[in-house]
Amino acid sequence: MSKVYTVLETIKDELASHPNVNTVTQGSIDDIDKVKRTMFPLSHIMIDNATIENNVWRFSIVVSAMDRVDISKDETTDIFRGNDNEVDVLNTQLAVINRLNEVLTRGANRKEYQIDGNVVATPFTMRFENYLAGWDATFDLLIPNDLTKC
Repeated sequence: MSKVYTVLETIKDELASHPNVNTVTQGSIDDIDKVKRTMFPLSHIMIDNATIENNVWRFSIVVSAMDRVDISKDETTDIFRGNDNEVDVLNTQLAVINRLNEVLTRGANRKEYQIDGNVVATPFTMRFENYLAGWDATFDLLIPNDLTKC
């Protein structure tokens, strides 16, 4: 039985194949970029909990897709957009989440896993010491429980 591996590897492989992701990590949110050598953009996977239902495992997942925000030293001329690329980061990282949703919802392996319900993406800005922005996507992933009753 390798359900946790299946969940992590499935999501990791999809995220790693996206052109707007350089690094994929997993575990506690507190461990993100502690060594200060991360190649951004970064996607981080956390399993919030797992519920064993009748014939499936329900994994509650949080995927954080993020990148470093670059602040220009030039004087701000656009009051709406400011002098950084925060909106660009939010745009590209939401595309990462969108593709993950599409692959897990409509991908070739629907019999092995599928998203139950909707992905909820919540934006964040100015997170961590190095000014990261992006999205926290939460969703439930269903995987068949192939253990037979004894």
